[in-house]
Amino acid sequence: MIQTHRSTIVCISRKLQDKSADFIMFKLSSHVYQLVATIGYRRHLLKQGGWIISLIMFLSLFEIAISQNQSSDPESTQVLQLHYQDGHVVVDNGILQLTLSNPEGFVTGIRYNGIENVLAYTGNEHDRGYWDLVWNFPGKKVKKSKGTLDRIEATKMEVITQSDEKIELSFSRTWNASSTTALPVNIDKRFVVLRNSSGFYSYAIFERLKGWPAVELDNIRLVFKLNQDKFHYMAISDERQGNMPVPEDRIPPRGKPLAYPEAVQLLDPIEPEFKGEVDDKYEYSMESKDIKVHGWISTNDSVGFWQITPSNEFRSAGPLKQFLGSHVGPTNLAVFHSTHYVGAELIMSFEEGEVWKKVFGPVFIYLNSFPKGVDPLLLWTQAKNQTKIEEEKWPYNFTASSDYPSSDQRGSVTGRLLVRDRYIRSEDIPANGSYVGLAAPGDVGSWQREYKGYQFWSKADEKGYFSINNVRTGRYNLYAFVPGFIGDYHNQTVFDISPGTNISLGDLVYEPPRDGVTLWEIGVPDRTAAEFYIPDPNPTFTNKLYLNRSDKYRQYGLWERYAELYPHEDMVYNVDVDDYSKNWFYMQVTRKQADGGYNGTTWQIKFQLDDKMKNFTGNFKLRIALATSNVAELQVRVNDVSKDPPLFTTGEIGKDNTIARHGIHGLYWVYSVNVPAPSLRNGNNTIYLTQPLAISPFQGLMYDYIRLECPDSISHLT
Repeated sequence: MIQTHRSTIVCISRKLQDKSADFIMFKLSSHVYQLVATIGYRRHLLKQGGWIISLIMFLSLFEIAISQNQSSDPESTQVLQLHYQDGHVVVDNGILQLTLSNPEGFVTGIRYNGIENVLAYTGNEHDRGYWDLVWNFPGKKVKKSKGTLDRIEATKMEVITQSDEKIELSFSRTWNASSTTALPVNIDKRFVVLRNSSGFYSYAIFERLKGWPAVELDNIRLVFKLNQDKFHYMAISDERQGNMPVPEDRIPPRGKPLAYPEAVQLLDPIEPEFKGEVDDKYEYSMESKDIKVHGWISTNDSVGFWQITPSNEFRSAGPLKQFLGSHVGPTNLAVFHSTHYVGAELIMSFEEGEVWKKVFGPVFIYLNSFPKGVDPLLLWTQAKNQTKIEEEKWPYNFTASSDYPSSDQRGSVTGRLLVRDRYIRSEDIPANGSYVGLAAPGDVGSWQREYKGYQFWSKADEKGYFSINNVRTGRYNLYAFVPGFIGDYHNQTVFDISPGTNISLGDLVYEPPRDGVTLWEIGVPDRTAAEFYIPDPNPTFTNKLYLNRSDKYRQYGLWERYAELYPHEDMVYNVDVDDYSKNWFYMQVTRKQADGGYNGTTWQIKFQLDDKMKNFTGNFKLRIALATSNVAELQVRVNDVSKDPPLFTTGEIGKDNTIARHGIHGLYWVYSVNVPAPSLRNGNNTIYLTQPLAISPFQGLMYDYIRLECPDSISHLT
């Protein structure tokens, strides 16, 4: 068996003759070892024949890693070529061949590893790979319309760079001022192919000039529709991956639309394993901070198609904003801007004459392959390894546009964030795990509604230290949020970042909202409702991917489970005996009536005050942090459910649509409610939380955290 692989060993040794052989072996073998050395895979190999098989698998994958190494090899015989065909331009680096329509700039073909086209081959060739957006002139949106869908058809193709090492192509269009129906934005789509690279890069430059008319942008994407005869296995994380249905399964009579068009129950799918399941693209949404790599695998061909995003600096609304990625199609998306999980507050609105420029991307479209006999699902692991390589290379140094600055044209900000809450600890607390970021100057929490500029975020270490690197030039405020504490940190200082700027801020202190000691609390302040009770789905409407998992909130129809669990009376929670993970339903939704209508709901929080509280004067403080709100209102009353007006109301807030889209958070809201001491009494007390708006099953709230504080201002820790 060892002799069988002697040629492989000889081949490897020949490729490691230069002075850097030891370094290359270490780097490549470390990546390959991650492929074969997981606990589960080691056990499998041992069962099949022990360490000899492990060694053979290691050597085989080592050979693959060398063949797919992304670094330039001066002895490589691959030649980077540019060809012109009828209505197309083709870039070929010997590993893949990228075909784009000329001058429109649509990706019509990707030839790789013997597959003539990994993209969809049916229908219009302009419907395979493309940039698009949705836009409107202010006030011109037609009712029930999402706006004008623009496939961004370029009118000019230009070769920006052509050398032995790279080719960069531009597909652009310029706004015609005489047009009354065209989008008043100049757009330049770029595609970059490097020598010896198993993929290509794409980015786009959007620009508005002085004097141009007002406009609104809803959605900006890069879309790839893959060959559905080949790509059936989707992977968006280590846990969220598996075989997927095909588009035909969603079309009646094979599929039955549910409460909204995106959600479809598969009644007669082509593959019986999906029978009865619910498919909805929103079940596969991801937070911006987690969208680093996702894509599809053709298991029969052992080929992977991946989208790698090394930085999220160009995405809207910060690290927690949720975006779509891969979903049934097979479809692969890079969404740079959308209103999903936020609503109309995130419509990109430009006033008449407003000047603006922004670069979206680059993202890397990466293709990889294994020979027959190697588990094709390991392509996911290799894609993750490539993601780390791309992150280390960011910001890229090969892009030709001056609008995309290299690392020496950027700056950095470092410091340490501490939390000061004397009711918890007498010393300042390191903000372990906090997210600290730079975004456009604004107000507390404004970063989650910001979309025109760039944002740069870093996660603080266990001592609270953070380092925000590779920051574009511009003016920023510093923002942060800390797990375990409500509210947001905001440093109002305007930081001017210029090339080479390195700002050290030293120790910064966040003092979260606090007026007194905690009498009781419900939940964990983490900006989500994940810690509360999430029911199992109706067995009729399940997605097997999320069965028996902590993220089962992604299942369809959980809003209907509330009325099933509380058929006659709304939820009552006793802070002295109940457990929020078992007794607090994770969303306060409407209740459907027999006549098809809906009613609002009123939840009760019951608690006791003893005799020691009778001498308190002033106000108790009720802190309420909401994880999301969708066309909802929160009214607060104390010990009198019929009191009108209520003690506090938010008014109608939010249009996140988080409930329908299987989310666990949307926009974050924090409220502090003064509760006059005379309104409370010795013994039993009740706080009523009413959500009265009710014309839809998707109206409601998700709570992040609730706390009642005593008005005692001197009993904190000293």
